[in-house]
Amino acid sequence: MPRRVVVKLGTGVLTRGIGELDTARISAVCAQVAALRAAGTEVFIVSSGAVGLGMGRLGLKRRPTDLTKKQACAAVGQSLLMQTWQAGFAPHGITVAQVLLTHEDLRNRDRHLAVKATLDSLISYGTVPVINENDTVSAAEIQALLRFGDNDTLSAMVASLVHAQYLCILSTATGLIDLKGTRQVVPVVEKITSAIEAMAGGTASETATGGMISKIAAAKLAVRAGCGVFIASGAEPDVLPRLLRGEGPGTFFAPSGLPMEAKKRWLAYFQRPTGTIYLNENAVPVLREQGRSLLAVGVTHAFGDFSAGEIVNVAGPDGIVFARGKTAYSQPEITALAGLKGDAVAKLHPGRRRLEVIHRNDLALL
Repeated sequence: MPRRVVVKLGTGVLTRGIGELDTARISAVCAQVAALRAAGTEVFIVSSGAVGLGMGRLGLKRRPTDLTKKQACAAVGQSLLMQTWQAGFAPHGITVAQVLLTHEDLRNRDRHLAVKATLDSLISYGTVPVINENDTVSAAEIQALLRFGDNDTLSAMVASLVHAQYLCILSTATGLIDLKGTRQVVPVVEKITSAIEAMAGGTASETATGGMISKIAAAKLAVRAGCGVFIASGAEPDVLPRLLRGEGPGTFFAPSGLPMEAKKRWLAYFQRPTGTIYLNENAVPVLREQGRSLLAVGVTHAFGDFSAGEIVNVAGPDGIVFARGKTAYSQPEITALAGLKGDAVAKLHPGRRRLEVIHRNDLALL
């Protein structure tokens, strides 16, 4: 059995309609998680449903578009959600722990490490962490920066954070369906190509925010971090043990290559870059194939309003982003030093020990 698994459950799995919890299904999931734990697997749950539950309790039939109303629904629904999870795990003698996150909690390096330490501590105490996005406190003016966008993305980031071997995304979808071909569930995806992405569709649910599009995006993130991903229906009996035995329904996305070290993973997947540095055609293979640092001589220009120490994208002359890293210079400084060799850079920045635009230790290929 795997050492660590993240299980993400969508609103459609947890509820029947708006605001009505499916307690039988939640109890079944709790029993499956308890069995996995008994077999030695540590389990983290990423649970949607707070906004949908709040909608039901407040008598709303449609998901609010106004941020403050959505936050009110989340505030009402989150306590109901946690009560339900604790009630489901109580017969198994398991305590749940509520963890609410914003993207900033994982983007900031110190907070990122603090969240990981907290999750590890909760697991060591024998609890099941139940993680959700902190919709209640995100202010309107910073909503675009702090939100994950959906809990599928959050679950992939959690799986990467805790170094999980598998991420199980359970929803009303039976898996990735080849709508343009066989119209059957695709059992295994070895590589997420443009053709695979074209199979995805959105969601028409009043309580859900994702759909297959967000699940493919989450799978893309997780497999690059070395985590295998299952997408399956949460209505299937004993779905978790069946998936982990390789016998379950749904779609399995195979992890790509070896997982990156923790810092590289943080640079690559937990950031909202504030700009882009563009390279000439000679610099691209130096970074991609030789693992070298980015020097000013390889830079053509930079876009964005960023300072030294911020995370930026790195793109080739074709505009395709292929790396991400922590820049040692601000955007105006890079504009001034673009294309210069080391001696010229040293004259512009006398006394500076390291002249790289992005050191290889602070650079992650995507």
